Amino acid sequence: MRTKAMSLLGFAKKSGNLVSGVNTCGFAIGKGRAKLVILAEDISAGSEKKIMKEIRKKDVPYIKYGTIDELSHIAGESGRSVFAVLDKGFADSIREALEQKS
Repeated sequence: MRTKAMSLLGFAKKSGNLVSGVNTCGFAIGKGRAKLVILAEDISAGSEKKIMKEIRKKDVPYIKYGTIDELSHIAGESGRSVFAVLDKGFADSIREALEQKS
């Protein structure tokens, strides 16, 4: 369910297991720390191209979900379109929640 996924994202942020921003997420992917990448559905073409290059290089799972405003609000950030979950448990739970049909 979407509300469960949003709650899990908030918990991941509070526990320090969620980073945001194209450059920060790209760095986490490059270091092998990212277990799941979440892209906003309204991400800019340039940002998407840049982050997808890193995602493909390291074969990191990713999901396109929500808007920049929705995701940024949950993470307590503003204007962020890319989020990386650093904990495998959170990543698996979030992916499962997002893949379930409400």
